[in-house]
Amino acid sequence: MGEQPFRMHFGYKEVIRKLLLLASSALFLRASVEATSLSNFLIGMGSYDITGPAADVNMMGYGNTGQSAAGIHFRLRARVFIVAEASNITDGKRVVFVNLDACMASMVVTLRVLSRLKQRYGDLYTAKNVAISGTHTHSGPGGYLQYVLYLVTSLGFVRQSFEALANGIELAIVEAHENLRPGSIFLNGGEVLGANINRSPSAYLNNPIEERLRYKYDVDKEMSLLKFVDSERGPVGSFSWFPVHGTSMNRTNQLISGDNKGAAARFMEDWFQRRKLNATHEDAGWVDFVQHRGAATRRSSTYGNARNGSGRTGHEAGENGPLRRHPSGRLSSNTQKVRSKFSRSMSSSFVSAFCQSNVGDTTPNTLGQFCLDSGLPCEFYTSTCNGKSQQCVGRGPAYPRDHFESTRMIGEKQAEAATKFFQEAQVQVHGKISFKQTFVNFSRLSVGLPSGEIVSTCPAAVGFGFAAGTSDGPGAFDFTQGDKQGNLFWRLVGGALHRPSQEQINCQKPKPILIDTGEISTPYAWTPSVLPIQILQIGQFIVLSVPGEMTTMAGRRLRNAVKETLIEKGSGQFNSETHVVIAGLAGDYSQYITTYEEYQVQRYEGASTLFGPHTLQAYIQEFKKLAGALALETEPAPAPLPPNLLDLQHEFLPGVEADRTPPGITFGDLKQDVQPNSSYRTGDTVSVSFYTGNPRNDLFTEGSYALVEMIDGASGWQPMYDDDDWSLKFRWSRSSPMSIISIAELDWTIPKTAPRGVYRMRHFGAHKSFLGPIQRFTGTSSGFLVAG
Repeated sequence: MGEQPFRMHFGYKEVIRKLLLLASSALFLRASVEATSLSNFLIGMGSYDITGPAADVNMMGYGNTGQSAAGIHFRLRARVFIVAEASNITDGKRVVFVNLDACMASMVVTLRVLSRLKQRYGDLYTAKNVAISGTHTHSGPGGYLQYVLYLVTSLGFVRQSFEALANGIELAIVEAHENLRPGSIFLNGGEVLGANINRSPSAYLNNPIEERLRYKYDVDKEMSLLKFVDSERGPVGSFSWFPVHGTSMNRTNQLISGDNKGAAARFMEDWFQRRKLNATHEDAGWVDFVQHRGAATRRSSTYGNARNGSGRTGHEAGENGPLRRHPSGRLSSNTQKVRSKFSRSMSSSFVSAFCQSNVGDTTPNTLGQFCLDSGLPCEFYTSTCNGKSQQCVGRGPAYPRDHFESTRMIGEKQAEAATKFFQEAQVQVHGKISFKQTFVNFSRLSVGLPSGEIVSTCPAAVGFGFAAGTSDGPGAFDFTQGDKQGNLFWRLVGGALHRPSQEQINCQKPKPILIDTGEISTPYAWTPSVLPIQILQIGQFIVLSVPGEMTTMAGRRLRNAVKETLIEKGSGQFNSETHVVIAGLAGDYSQYITTYEEYQVQRYEGASTLFGPHTLQAYIQEFKKLAGALALETEPAPAPLPPNLLDLQHEFLPGVEADRTPPGITFGDLKQDVQPNSSYRTGDTVSVSFYTGNPRNDLFTEGSYALVEMIDGASGWQPMYDDDDWSLKFRWSRSSPMSIISIAELDWTIPKTAPRGVYRMRHFGAHKSFLGPIQRFTGTSSGFLVAG
């Protein structure tokens, strides 16, 4: 039925071509082995599903009350590397880096993960050597942070979101720990063009001109990449850092999605898997991967036994087994990553993570900001149209096509660059493993300026420009960016929560305070005060874990200050070759960090810089202390600990009381089937729908709600695509707003590489009765022909 990787009859030239490809594949494998001959670390990779609830839960990022999850674009994952000293496998120094397909890290999640790791491993993994960073997708379930301001739109704490993250992070780390083996690390990087622009250029222009002239762009376009090579298995991982907001999917999206960075990870993982497993394919690199879209054989944990009809109970939704799957027509559909199930195997084939950096003023909407009503560019300084922010929206590169296409394009740009840097990586990482971490109370912190003047940070507060939003996601009412005055009405509204003191007003100037979050404690803290900062050292590679979103220039200043301190305080181990990257949204979340000059403009980023105009200088001061401790091998001074507010959380999102179907209908029955004897061609979209239960009944972690199968002779129905594949979307809805009758719609856009044959679509769900247990079920469409 499917394409055959070999043909029995081909000409002389075809024989030569196949032999050359086999030879080049052998050289690739030999080069991988030779590259690991100087293995100097223990390295381990891990990956686990953190998708969470795909219904009802408000998404974290845009602050849009109308944007609640209603299905899956593709699944979210926690991706992990562990690097340990090879000399002492038992208790030698090691560092852990976790990259989350989530909006940001959360202190309460971090504390839960560390508690579980302590139960497993004692003091091997602690707050000191574990870094957890978010990609900043704005299309993941919210409700997992512990401070009030970040729980308003999610109707309080959402324990399902919290547990999905904590469980997934823990199991990804466990997998990486179990995979620790001798290996080497290589460093590379370079420019990535066309993937980001500055969304607040008027604020950037307020930085000193002599400083701006030192840089080619008004955003960082440098990607830094680590290549991990197992001494026996060859390449096993790639982690890269590049700043671009996770806002390719806009504020109307209701499908859970890893946005452009999650997409990039899937593209690169599939590229590598195809390169490794399909050595006879014409695969010299990324361009060949895009152009030659033949079938590939790979294994998925999602379905190994999902071959029968709707009579099955549906428990196969979480099982593992061999799966023949075919890459989709576009690169974005080539997302058939080998997803290992924790209970079955502890050996992820290849893990690729696209990590966040100083992302604050970046956007993936690279065509710029335009007014929806007129089509003209937005006002430069305030990002408004006729004085209103709501009409000013950024355009992604696919405009006027949809945000799915823009997500694909920005994801591909990052993945293409990463594969290039990965293949060309030759600089080996060498040296010691070390780490330093502390907590800092950024409220009323004394800060020394370069001039010698002593100033102070402020208790946290957000300004009027915060409520205006950005061109990635405009706010509501009459708020605008750049507002340094405020208005009486909104001052009264904010003052009803807490009226800021004159001291606080003066401290935060020129920010007009909308909500004095740092001085509100009812029912508990609204924003954090005590935050983690951390430095990880892997030889000459330095990672700065920052609990917020630094703007471009803020990040440059921090990187430079840390590198200068390391060189100055060190005894020769740090030099011009030392490479420093920022891991943003790490450990916890405290919104934005702008430069002092950008703060004066009070665009969204400045209005969201919680601790006042000297916030960046406070970070630089405290990171320099930490860098000094790293260089001198001393310990940071004792520090206050952040609160654990888990027991104080309130949950206001109603639970799933029950599901039901219309009379005469059972769960899994079709609402809309394909037409009898229907035939489709590649590029067509096949849609079917089923009566289902609420996805919150069962998260199907490491499983799937949707499946496309193909009949394969005596083997029966073979799984081909699931809800982690770009080509297949799972949409959930209610039959009416207050109804407990649910509909699952599966939309499969047929990839160009889909083999000709007979297909069907299946839905896996779970329903809840008023008095009985939650039960799984399946539904199956009629067969249909894909004619090519």
